[in-house]
Amino acid sequence: MYEKKIPENLDCGVSVAIKVLGGKWKACIIESIHRGVQRPSELHREITTAVPRVINMQLNELEALGVLGKKVYPGLPLKVEYFLTPLGLSIMPVIEAMDRWGNENRDYVVKMSDAMLSEQEDF
Repeated sequence: MYEKKIPENLDCGVSVAIKVLGGKWKACIIESIHRGVQRPSELHREITTAVPRVINMQLNELEALGVLGKKVYPGLPLKVEYFLTPLGLSIMPVIEAMDRWGNENRDYVVKMSDAMLSEQEDF
């Protein structure tokens, strides 16, 4: 089993939030499930820039943290649906604020990101 060299410090509220939302796709996964996307295959179709393996790993992490619940239906093929737990629902205002901030600052961040890339290419 992997053991981190530097222990986690979860004394800071921001660190706790980053533990939950820190994966590249976790906020998108939570937001999609909040909008009604429940099955992993639906998430794979919706978040096309993410590799399905990564989405599945982050679904498992969010479930282990108690942010998501999972319902498994019997039968073949196996059917799995995810839902937000009360903890998951409680993080929605944070995700909505992130979405609002990102929409308000998209043009500036894209411009600065493009400038950074062009500077790197000059070296």
